[in-house]
Amino acid sequence: MKTNIKIIISIILAIIILVLAVGVGSVYIEPLNILAIIYSKIFHQPITIDIKDNLISIIWDIRLPRVLVAFLVGGALAVSGSIMQSILKNPLASSYTLGVSSGASVGAGLVIITGFTIPLLGNFTLPFVGLLCGLLTVYLVINFTARIDKNMENTTIILVGMVFSLFINAITTIITALSGENLQRLISWQMGSFSLKSWTDVRVLVIIFIICYVILIRYTKELDIMSFGEEQALAIGIEVKKTKWILLILSASLTGSAIAFAGVIGFIDLIAPHVVRKIFGSTHKLVLPMSMLFGGTFMVVCDLVARIIIPNSELPVGAVTALIGAPFFAYVYFTKRKVR
Repeated sequence: MKTNIKIIISIILAIIILVLAVGVGSVYIEPLNILAIIYSKIFHQPITIDIKDNLISIIWDIRLPRVLVAFLVGGALAVSGSIMQSILKNPLASSYTLGVSSGASVGAGLVIITGFTIPLLGNFTLPFVGLLCGLLTVYLVINFTARIDKNMENTTIILVGMVFSLFINAITTIITALSGENLQRLISWQMGSFSLKSWTDVRVLVIIFIICYVILIRYTKELDIMSFGEEQALAIGIEVKKTKWILLILSASLTGSAIAFAGVIGFIDLIAPHVVRKIFGSTHKLVLPMSMLFGGTFMVVCDLVARIIIPNSELPVGAVTALIGAPFFAYVYFTKRKVR
């Protein structure tokens, strides 16, 4: 099948899943009604079909922002994972390996138990501090790696990242133990959730994603070359160390922003790049956008399962991604090894 046809089919399937995810819930709303509401709100046109006001509010104010945030978070994690795997030449590499989730968890934990609020940010204090701590952790990992290994070898980066993650996780455990009445909120954040997301969350995530993605697409050629090895990249004239710094920071920014808004959610960044490379090849001009599409859609499906599988209750979306993602990733990874 031609690549263009695969892309078109993928986009159509993604749109269908997004519309269904918006419609399914305690109250089912038909796809045509959903599209009518979205069209009316975007183009400021009256709705020509009979739809109750409460259904319009459910779609526009509750479900649609939630689905879009889930899509953006999944897409950000998937793109981040594809970058990490290419840079570090490791199928298990991700921003989590470098301590992004650990750093963000510490920042979020401190905000939750202290009630600290930045005046200008208000409710966005938690995601802002989480993102900042995640980026700070990655900076420390890369800086420490550069000091002990001037060539910044991939294995050194991964090992240093793991050591930092373990150390910071210990701090998070202490914070959790001391959280007292805020324990439930902290645990809920650590397990991941998209409940009560708003259009403001969507706008902030869109801005962060666009900025990171616009810079990333300028490095698709370098990513293609570096995925084959650093020696080839150096021979061609790529500044490997500088490029690694830039790409690692961008990848960490995507993961950090996703974690900051939704909590710690794993496996998306590992699964999506593998599936995309298997279907569309390894050229990063395709891998990056299709990873976003697949990762975002997969996250929407996981969130849908999390909120409908148990009536009148909601599972942590991080648990659902792990339940679906772990066996799926194992299948993809070990099948790939057998082929070799």
